[in-house]
Amino acid sequence: MIKKQTMTVLTAIAVCATAAGCSTGTATTEGTPAPSGTTTAPAPKPGEKITLTMWGGVPAESGPQAVVDAWNAKNPDIQVKYERFVNDDAGNMKLDTALATQQDVDLFVNYSQTLLQRRVDAGFTQELGAYKDYNIDEKIDGAAEWKANGKYYAMPTSKSQFFVWFNKDLLDQAGLKVPDAWTWQEMQAFAEKLKSDKRYGLVQHLEPFPDPLDSVSTKYGYTKPDGSSNMDHPLYGQWLEIMKAMMQDGRTTVPYSEQVTSKMPVDTVFLKGEAAMLNAGTWIFRSANNMKDNPRTFKIAFAPVPRLTEQTGDFITRGGTGDAVSINAKSPHKEAAWEFLKWYADGGMLPMVPGGRFPASKVVNADETLKLLLGDNAATYDQESLKKVLFNSSSKYTRSLPKQVLDLRQEEYENFFTGKKDAKAALESIARRHNDYLKQAKK
Repeated sequence: MIKKQTMTVLTAIAVCATAAGCSTGTATTEGTPAPSGTTTAPAPKPGEKITLTMWGGVPAESGPQAVVDAWNAKNPDIQVKYERFVNDDAGNMKLDTALATQQDVDLFVNYSQTLLQRRVDAGFTQELGAYKDYNIDEKIDGAAEWKANGKYYAMPTSKSQFFVWFNKDLLDQAGLKVPDAWTWQEMQAFAEKLKSDKRYGLVQHLEPFPDPLDSVSTKYGYTKPDGSSNMDHPLYGQWLEIMKAMMQDGRTTVPYSEQVTSKMPVDTVFLKGEAAMLNAGTWIFRSANNMKDNPRTFKIAFAPVPRLTEQTGDFITRGGTGDAVSINAKSPHKEAAWEFLKWYADGGMLPMVPGGRFPASKVVNADETLKLLLGDNAATYDQESLKKVLFNSSSKYTRSLPKQVLDLRQEEYENFFTGKKDAKAALESIARRHNDYLKQAKK
Protein backbone atom coordinates (compact mmCIF):
# COMPACT_ATOMS: atom_id res chain seq x y z
CA MET A 1 0.00 0.00 0.00
CA ILE A 2 1.26 3.48 -0.83
CA LYS A 3 1.28 5.94 2.04
CA LYS A 4 -0.31 9.23 1.13
CA GLN A 5 2.18 12.08 1.13
CA THR A 6 1.35 15.56 2.32
CA MET A 7 3.56 17.12 -0.36
CA THR A 8 2.01 18.29 -3.64
CA VAL A 9 3.45 18.59 -7.08
CA LEU A 10 1.18 21.37 -8.32
CA THR A 11 3.38 24.29 -7.31
CA ALA A 12 6.41 22.73 -8.93
CA ILE A 13 4.40 22.01 -12.07
CA ALA A 14 3.30 25.61 -12.29
CA VAL A 15 6.93 26.70 -12.18
CA CYS A 16 8.00 24.12 -14.74
CA ALA A 17 5.15 24.99 -17.08
CA THR A 18 6.71 28.42 -17.63
CA ALA A 19 10.16 26.99 -18.40
CA ALA A 20 11.41 26.22 -21.88
CA GLY A 21 12.80 22.90 -20.69
CA CYS A 22 9.34 21.39 -20.34
CA SER A 23 8.68 20.94 -24.05
CA THR A 24 8.16 17.40 -25.32
CA GLY A 25 10.68 15.45 -27.37
CA THR A 26 10.59 12.85 -30.08
CA ALA A 27 11.28 9.13 -30.04
CA THR A 28 13.46 7.05 -32.34
CA THR A 29 12.52 3.69 -33.79
CA GLU A 30 14.08 0.31 -34.39
CA GLY A 31 12.52 -2.90 -35.69
CA THR A 32 12.39 -5.86 -33.29
CA PRO A 33 10.23 -9.01 -33.19
CA ALA A 34 6.53 -8.41 -32.70
CA PRO A 35 4.93 -9.57 -29.45
CA SER A 36 2.56 -12.45 -29.13
CA GLY A 37 -1.16 -11.86 -28.55
CA THR A 38 -4.02 -10.99 -30.85
CA THR A 39 -6.24 -8.73 -28.77
CA THR A 40 -7.62 -5.81 -30.76
CA ALA A 41 -9.38 -2.70 -29.56
CA PRO A 42 -13.08 -2.06 -30.12
CA ALA A 43 -13.83 -0.18 -33.31
CA PRO A 44 -14.14 3.59 -32.95
CA LYS A 45 -17.16 5.47 -34.22
CA PRO A 46 -17.54 5.46 -38.02
CA GLY A 47 -14.96 7.71 -39.59
CA GLU A 48 -13.13 8.28 -36.32
CA LYS A 49 -9.44 7.46 -36.02
CA ILE A 50 -7.92 7.57 -32.55
CA THR A 51 -4.29 8.26 -31.72
CA LEU A 52 -3.11 7.48 -28.20
CA THR A 53 0.14 8.80 -26.76
CA MET A 54 2.00 6.71 -24.20
CA TRP A 55 4.77 8.30 -22.12
CA GLY A 56 7.54 6.08 -20.76
CA GLY A 57 11.11 6.29 -19.54
CA VAL A 58 12.66 3.54 -21.69
CA PRO A 59 14.37 4.60 -24.94
CA ALA A 60 12.08 3.87 -27.86
CA GLU A 61 14.65 1.69 -29.59
CA SER A 62 14.90 -0.57 -26.52
CA GLY A 63 11.47 -2.09 -27.03
CA PRO A 64 8.68 0.51 -26.75
CA GLN A 65 8.67 1.36 -30.46
CA ALA A 66 8.41 -2.31 -31.40
CA VAL A 67 5.48 -2.62 -28.97
CA VAL A 68 3.49 0.22 -30.51
CA ASP A 69 4.42 -0.88 -34.04
CA ALA A 70 2.95 -4.33 -33.32
CA TRP A 71 -0.25 -2.81 -31.91
CA ASN A 72 -0.57 -0.32 -34.75
CA ALA A 73 -0.26 -3.07 -37.37
CA LYS A 74 -3.33 -4.81 -35.91
CA ASN A 75 -5.35 -1.73 -34.97
CA PRO A 76 -5.41 0.74 -37.86
CA ASP A 77 -8.22 2.79 -36.31
CA ILE A 78 -6.55 3.10 -32.89
CA GLN A 79 -2.92 4.05 -33.27
CA VAL A 80 -0.40 4.54 -30.49
CA LYS A 81 2.68 6.75 -30.47
CA TYR A 82 5.42 6.66 -27.86
CA GLU A 83 6.84 9.68 -26.08
CA ARG A 84 10.03 9.11 -24.11
CA PHE A 85 10.82 11.04 -20.92
CA VAL A 86 13.96 10.48 -18.87
CA ASN A 87 13.14 8.87 -15.54
CA ASP A 88 14.83 11.49 -13.36
CA ASP A 89 13.58 14.57 -11.51
CA ALA A 90 13.55 16.75 -14.63
CA GLY A 91 11.91 14.08 -16.77
CA ASN A 92 9.17 13.35 -14.25
CA MET A 93 8.49 17.07 -13.92
CA LYS A 94 8.16 17.23 -17.71
CA LEU A 95 5.50 14.51 -17.57
CA ASP A 96 3.68 16.10 -14.63
CA THR A 97 3.62 19.42 -16.47
CA ALA A 98 2.18 17.79 -19.57
CA LEU A 99 -0.55 16.20 -17.42
CA ALA A 100 -1.31 19.44 -15.59
CA THR A 101 -1.52 21.50 -18.78
CA GLN A 102 -3.51 18.82 -20.63
CA GLN A 103 -0.93 18.17 -23.28
CA ASP A 104 -0.94 15.00 -25.37
CA VAL A 105 -0.86 12.21 -22.73
CA ASP A 106 -3.21 9.20 -22.69
CA LEU A 107 -1.11 6.62 -20.83
CA PHE A 108 2.04 7.04 -18.75
CA VAL A 109 4.41 4.89 -16.74
CA ASN A 110 5.08 5.47 -13.04
CA TYR A 111 8.46 4.22 -11.85
CA SER A 112 7.94 4.72 -8.11
CA GLN A 113 5.04 4.49 -5.71
CA THR A 114 5.82 7.97 -4.45
CA LEU A 115 5.43 9.44 -7.94
CA LEU A 116 2.19 7.52 -8.47
CA GLN A 117 0.73 8.79 -5.20
CA ARG A 118 1.71 12.31 -6.15
CA ARG A 119 -0.16 12.00 -9.43
CA VAL A 120 -3.18 10.40 -7.79
CA ASP A 121 -3.37 13.29 -5.31
CA ALA A 122 -3.13 15.76 -8.21
CA GLY A 123 -6.07 14.08 -9.99
CA PHE A 124 -4.06 12.94 -12.99
CA THR A 125 -4.94 9.22 -12.86
CA GLN A 126 -8.01 7.24 -13.87
CA GLU A 127 -9.23 4.77 -11.22
CA LEU A 128 -8.98 1.37 -12.92
CA GLY A 129 -11.61 -0.32 -10.76
CA ALA A 130 -14.15 1.20 -13.13
CA TYR A 131 -13.21 -1.52 -15.63
CA LYS A 132 -14.60 -4.95 -14.73
CA ASP A 133 -13.16 -7.11 -17.52
CA TYR A 134 -9.63 -7.56 -16.08
CA ASN A 135 -8.79 -8.67 -12.54
CA ILE A 136 -5.43 -7.13 -11.71
CA ASP A 137 -5.05 -9.07 -8.45
CA GLU A 138 -5.61 -12.42 -10.18
CA LYS A 139 -3.38 -11.69 -13.16
CA ILE A 140 -0.43 -10.04 -11.37
CA ASP A 141 1.15 -11.32 -8.16
CA GLY A 142 2.27 -8.47 -5.92
CA ALA A 143 0.20 -5.87 -7.73
CA ALA A 144 -1.45 -4.69 -4.50
CA GLU A 145 1.70 -2.83 -3.45
CA TRP A 146 0.81 -0.30 -6.16
CA LYS A 147 -2.61 0.51 -4.76
CA ALA A 148 -3.09 4.14 -3.83
CA ASN A 149 -5.72 5.00 -1.25
CA GLY A 150 -6.86 1.37 -1.48
CA LYS A 151 -7.52 1.46 -5.22
CA TYR A 152 -5.70 0.82 -8.48
CA TYR A 153 -4.79 3.98 -10.35
CA ALA A 154 -2.06 2.18 -12.26
CA MET A 155 -1.43 -1.37 -13.43
CA PRO A 156 2.07 -2.74 -12.69
CA THR A 157 3.26 -4.44 -15.86
CA SER A 158 6.79 -5.63 -15.12
CA LYS A 159 8.54 -7.54 -12.39
CA SER A 160 12.02 -6.57 -11.35
CA GLN A 161 14.91 -8.40 -9.78
CA PHE A 162 18.16 -7.09 -8.34
CA PHE A 163 21.22 -9.30 -8.23
CA VAL A 164 24.98 -9.50 -8.61
CA TRP A 165 26.54 -9.99 -12.05
CA PHE A 166 29.79 -12.00 -12.19
CA ASN A 167 32.54 -12.31 -14.73
CA LYS A 168 32.42 -16.09 -14.48
CA ASP A 169 35.77 -16.55 -16.20
CA LEU A 170 37.41 -14.62 -13.36
CA LEU A 171 35.46 -16.60 -10.77
CA ASP A 172 36.70 -19.86 -12.26
CA GLN A 173 40.27 -18.62 -12.37
CA ALA A 174 40.07 -17.69 -8.68
CA GLY A 175 38.54 -21.07 -7.77
CA LEU A 176 35.34 -19.41 -6.49
CA LYS A 177 31.85 -20.82 -6.93
CA VAL A 178 28.75 -18.79 -7.69
CA PRO A 179 27.01 -18.34 -4.32
CA ASP A 180 23.36 -19.27 -3.87
CA ALA A 181 23.12 -17.09 -0.75
CA TRP A 182 25.76 -14.97 0.96
CA THR A 183 26.56 -12.01 3.21
CA TRP A 184 28.19 -8.65 2.61
CA GLN A 185 31.24 -9.90 4.47
CA GLU A 186 31.50 -12.73 1.94
CA MET A 187 30.98 -10.24 -0.89
CA GLN A 188 33.89 -8.23 0.51
CA ALA A 189 36.10 -11.35 0.56
CA PHE A 190 35.15 -12.19 -3.05
CA ALA A 191 35.93 -8.64 -4.19
CA GLU A 192 39.33 -8.73 -2.49
CA LYS A 193 40.24 -11.97 -4.26
CA LEU A 194 38.97 -10.81 -7.65
CA LYS A 195 40.54 -7.36 -7.78
CA SER A 196 43.80 -6.60 -9.59
CA ASP A 197 45.92 -3.56 -10.40
CA LYS A 198 43.71 -2.90 -13.41
CA ARG A 199 40.41 -4.32 -12.20
CA TYR A 200 37.91 -3.53 -9.45
CA GLY A 201 36.51 -6.40 -7.44
CA LEU A 202 33.05 -4.79 -7.32
CA VAL A 203 31.25 -1.85 -8.89
CA GLN A 204 27.67 -0.81 -8.10
CA HIS A 205 24.95 1.23 -9.72
CA LEU A 206 24.20 4.21 -7.48
CA GLU A 207 20.42 3.74 -7.76
CA PRO A 208 20.38 0.38 -5.89
CA PHE A 209 23.50 1.31 -3.89
CA PRO A 210 21.58 1.86 -0.58
CA ASP A 211 19.31 -1.17 -1.05
CA PRO A 212 20.90 -3.03 1.91
CA LEU A 213 19.60 -0.25 4.16
CA ASP A 214 16.07 -0.59 2.83
CA SER A 215 16.26 -4.35 3.27
CA VAL A 216 17.11 -3.83 6.93
CA SER A 217 14.35 -1.27 7.38
CA THR A 218 11.79 -3.44 5.61
CA LYS A 219 12.52 -6.23 8.09
CA TYR A 220 12.94 -4.18 11.28
CA GLY A 221 10.93 -1.05 10.44
CA TYR A 222 11.85 2.46 9.37
CA THR A 223 10.43 3.56 12.70
CA LYS A 224 10.51 2.06 16.20
CA PRO A 225 7.38 1.03 18.14
CA ASP A 226 7.32 4.49 19.75
CA GLY A 227 7.16 6.14 16.32
CA SER A 228 10.70 7.50 16.32
CA SER A 229 13.23 6.84 13.57
CA ASN A 230 14.84 3.42 13.35
CA MET A 231 17.20 4.53 10.60
CA ASP A 232 20.16 4.39 12.97
CA HIS A 233 19.81 0.60 13.21
CA PRO A 234 23.13 -1.16 13.99
CA LEU A 235 23.02 -2.96 10.64
CA TYR A 236 23.06 0.45 8.93
CA GLY A 237 26.38 1.07 10.67
CA GLN A 238 27.68 -2.35 9.66
CA TRP A 239 26.99 -1.60 6.00
CA LEU A 240 28.71 1.79 6.25
CA GLU A 241 31.84 0.25 7.74
CA ILE A 242 32.01 -2.63 5.22
CA MET A 243 31.61 -0.30 2.27
CA LYS A 244 34.20 2.18 3.52
CA ALA A 245 36.72 -0.60 4.15
CA MET A 246 36.20 -1.82 0.58
CA MET A 247 36.63 1.70 -0.79
CA GLN A 248 39.89 2.17 1.09
CA ASP A 249 41.37 -1.23 0.23
CA GLY A 250 43.00 -0.66 -3.12
CA ARG A 251 40.61 -1.61 -5.92
CA THR A 252 38.18 -3.74 -3.95
CA THR A 253 35.49 -1.21 -4.91
CA VAL A 254 35.33 2.35 -6.20
CA PRO A 255 35.63 5.22 -3.69
CA TYR A 256 32.22 6.86 -3.53
CA SER A 257 33.35 10.40 -4.35
CA GLU A 258 35.36 9.13 -7.33
CA GLN A 259 32.37 7.29 -8.73
CA VAL A 260 30.05 10.27 -8.33
CA THR A 261 32.40 12.92 -9.72
CA SER A 262 33.47 10.79 -12.69
CA LYS A 263 29.90 9.62 -13.38
CA MET A 264 31.38 6.17 -13.85
CA PRO A 265 29.36 4.02 -16.32
CA VAL A 266 29.56 0.93 -14.14
CA ASP A 267 27.75 -1.36 -16.57
CA THR A 268 30.31 -0.53 -19.26
CA VAL A 269 33.16 -0.95 -16.77
CA PHE A 270 31.90 -4.44 -15.93
CA LEU A 271 31.23 -5.47 -19.53
CA LYS A 272 34.73 -4.34 -20.56
CA GLY A 273 36.23 -6.65 -17.93
CA GLU A 274 37.39 -3.78 -15.73
CA ALA A 275 35.35 -5.08 -12.76
CA ALA A 276 34.73 -8.66 -11.68
CA MET A 277 31.30 -8.07 -10.09
CA LEU A 278 28.44 -5.64 -10.69
CA ASN A 279 25.60 -5.00 -8.24
CA ALA A 280 22.66 -3.91 -10.39
CA GLY A 281 19.46 -5.33 -11.85
CA THR A 282 17.66 -6.58 -14.91
CA TRP A 283 18.05 -3.38 -16.92
CA ILE A 284 21.73 -4.23 -17.53
CA PHE A 285 20.64 -6.85 -20.07
CA ARG A 286 20.01 -3.95 -22.44
CA SER A 287 23.77 -3.30 -22.49
CA ALA A 288 24.94 -6.89 -21.98
CA ASN A 289 23.03 -8.06 -25.07
CA ASN A 290 24.40 -5.20 -27.16
CA MET A 291 27.50 -7.00 -28.38
CA LYS A 292 28.20 -4.31 -30.99
CA ASP A 293 28.83 -1.57 -28.44
CA ASN A 294 29.86 -3.87 -25.58
CA PRO A 295 31.78 -6.80 -27.09
CA ARG A 296 32.89 -9.36 -24.54
CA THR A 297 34.35 -12.84 -24.53
CA PHE A 298 33.54 -13.85 -20.95
CA LYS A 299 30.47 -15.65 -19.64
CA ILE A 300 28.23 -13.90 -17.12
CA ALA A 301 26.90 -15.64 -13.99
CA PHE A 302 24.51 -14.38 -11.34
CA ALA A 303 23.98 -14.47 -7.59
CA PRO A 304 21.44 -12.98 -5.18
CA VAL A 305 22.23 -9.64 -3.55
CA PRO A 306 24.15 -10.38 -0.32
CA ARG A 307 22.46 -9.89 3.03
CA LEU A 308 23.47 -7.95 6.15
CA THR A 309 21.44 -10.14 8.49
CA GLU A 310 22.82 -13.35 9.99
CA GLN A 311 19.80 -15.48 9.12
CA THR A 312 18.75 -15.95 5.50
CA GLY A 313 15.09 -15.83 6.53
CA ASP A 314 15.52 -12.31 7.92
CA PHE A 315 16.71 -10.95 4.58
CA ILE A 316 14.25 -9.30 2.22
CA THR A 317 15.56 -8.30 -1.18
CA ARG A 318 14.34 -5.51 -3.42
CA GLY A 319 12.13 -6.45 -6.35
CA GLY A 320 8.46 -6.99 -6.95
CA THR A 321 6.33 -5.36 -9.60
CA GLY A 322 7.01 -2.11 -11.37
CA ASP A 323 6.46 -0.02 -14.50
CA ALA A 324 2.96 0.84 -13.31
CA VAL A 325 0.96 2.25 -16.22
CA SER A 326 -1.78 4.81 -15.60
CA ILE A 327 -4.48 6.20 -17.83
CA ASN A 328 -4.74 9.98 -17.83
CA ALA A 329 -7.98 10.92 -16.07
CA LYS A 330 -8.45 13.72 -18.62
CA SER A 331 -7.81 11.59 -21.70
CA PRO A 332 -10.68 11.74 -24.22
CA HIS A 333 -9.90 8.14 -25.18
CA LYS A 334 -9.86 6.28 -21.87
CA GLU A 335 -11.68 3.18 -23.19
CA ALA A 336 -9.22 2.74 -26.04
CA ALA A 337 -6.34 3.34 -23.65
CA TRP A 338 -7.67 0.59 -21.37
CA GLU A 339 -7.83 -1.89 -24.26
CA PHE A 340 -4.22 -1.10 -25.15
CA LEU A 341 -3.13 -1.41 -21.50
CA LYS A 342 -4.64 -4.90 -21.13
CA TRP A 343 -2.98 -6.04 -24.34
CA TYR A 344 0.34 -4.52 -23.27
CA ALA A 345 0.32 -6.25 -19.86
CA ASP A 346 -0.69 -9.68 -21.20
CA GLY A 347 2.11 -10.05 -23.74
CA GLY A 348 2.18 -6.92 -25.84
CA MET A 349 5.21 -5.76 -23.87
CA LEU A 350 7.36 -8.78 -24.81
CA PRO A 351 9.67 -6.72 -27.07
CA MET A 352 10.74 -4.96 -23.83
CA VAL A 353 12.25 -8.21 -22.50
CA PRO A 354 15.67 -7.94 -24.22
CA GLY A 355 16.07 -4.61 -22.43
CA GLY A 356 15.43 -6.21 -19.04
CA ARG A 357 11.69 -5.59 -18.67
CA PHE A 358 9.96 -8.82 -17.57
CA PRO A 359 6.16 -9.12 -17.90
CA ALA A 360 4.40 -9.44 -14.55
CA SER A 361 1.22 -11.00 -15.93
CA LYS A 362 0.79 -14.73 -15.32
CA VAL A 363 -0.47 -15.06 -18.88
CA VAL A 364 3.07 -14.61 -20.24
CA ASN A 365 5.15 -17.81 -20.47
CA ALA A 366 8.43 -17.75 -18.46
CA ASP A 367 10.33 -19.86 -20.99
CA GLU A 368 9.31 -17.52 -23.79
CA THR A 369 10.48 -14.60 -21.68
CA LEU A 370 13.90 -16.17 -21.06
CA LYS A 371 14.33 -17.03 -24.75
CA LEU A 372 13.59 -13.45 -25.75
CA LEU A 373 15.86 -12.11 -23.02
CA LEU A 374 18.96 -13.98 -24.16
CA GLY A 375 18.32 -14.17 -27.89
CA ASP A 376 21.44 -15.06 -29.87
CA ASN A 377 23.60 -14.48 -26.78
CA ALA A 378 22.34 -17.43 -24.72
CA ALA A 379 25.73 -19.15 -24.72
CA THR A 380 27.33 -16.11 -23.07
CA TYR A 381 25.31 -16.53 -19.87
CA ASP A 382 25.36 -19.12 -17.10
CA GLN A 383 21.67 -19.96 -17.43
CA GLU A 384 21.45 -22.12 -14.32
CA SER A 385 22.44 -19.22 -12.05
CA LEU A 386 20.32 -16.81 -14.09
CA LYS A 387 17.15 -18.85 -13.58
CA LYS A 388 17.78 -18.92 -9.82
CA VAL A 389 17.79 -15.14 -9.52
CA LEU A 390 15.10 -14.41 -12.11
CA PHE A 391 12.47 -16.88 -11.00
CA ASN A 392 13.00 -17.08 -7.26
CA SER A 393 9.97 -16.57 -5.01
CA SER A 394 11.68 -15.07 -1.95
CA SER A 395 10.19 -12.07 -0.16
CA LYS A 396 10.57 -8.78 -2.02
CA TYR A 397 10.16 -5.14 -1.13
CA THR A 398 9.61 -2.08 -3.31
CA ARG A 399 11.35 1.08 -2.17
CA SER A 400 8.67 3.61 -1.27
CA LEU A 401 10.45 6.20 0.88
CA PRO A 402 9.54 9.83 0.23
CA LYS A 403 12.18 11.66 -1.77
CA GLN A 404 13.00 13.96 1.16
CA VAL A 405 13.94 10.95 3.28
CA LEU A 406 15.94 9.33 0.48
CA ASP A 407 17.81 12.60 0.00
CA LEU A 408 18.64 13.18 3.67
CA ARG A 409 19.85 9.61 4.07
CA GLN A 410 22.03 9.92 0.99
CA GLU A 411 23.51 13.21 2.17
CA GLU A 412 24.54 11.64 5.45
CA TYR A 413 26.09 8.46 4.08
CA GLU A 414 27.93 10.66 1.57
CA ASN A 415 29.28 12.65 4.53
CA PHE A 416 30.56 9.37 5.97
CA PHE A 417 32.14 8.06 2.78
CA THR A 418 33.87 11.39 2.11
CA GLY A 419 35.27 11.54 5.65
CA LYS A 420 33.21 14.45 6.94
CA LYS A 421 31.58 12.31 9.65
CA ASP A 422 32.25 9.02 11.36
CA ALA A 423 29.66 6.24 11.33
CA LYS A 424 28.17 7.18 14.70
CA ALA A 425 27.70 10.83 13.73
CA ALA A 426 26.26 9.93 10.34
CA LEU A 427 23.70 7.56 11.84
CA GLU A 428 22.73 10.09 14.52
CA SER A 429 22.18 12.71 11.80
CA ILE A 430 20.07 10.35 9.69
CA ALA A 431 17.83 9.52 12.66
CA ARG A 432 17.57 13.14 13.80
CA ARG A 433 16.66 14.43 10.35
CA HIS A 434 14.24 11.55 9.81
CA ASN A 435 12.54 12.40 13.12
CA ASP A 436 12.26 16.03 12.01
CA TYR A 437 10.63 14.85 8.79
CA LEU A 438 8.19 12.60 10.66
CA LYS A 439 7.15 15.47 12.95
CA GLN A 440 6.67 17.82 10.00
CA ALA A 441 4.64 15.23 8.07
CA LYS A 442 2.14 15.04 10.94
CA LYS A 443 1.34 18.75 10.77
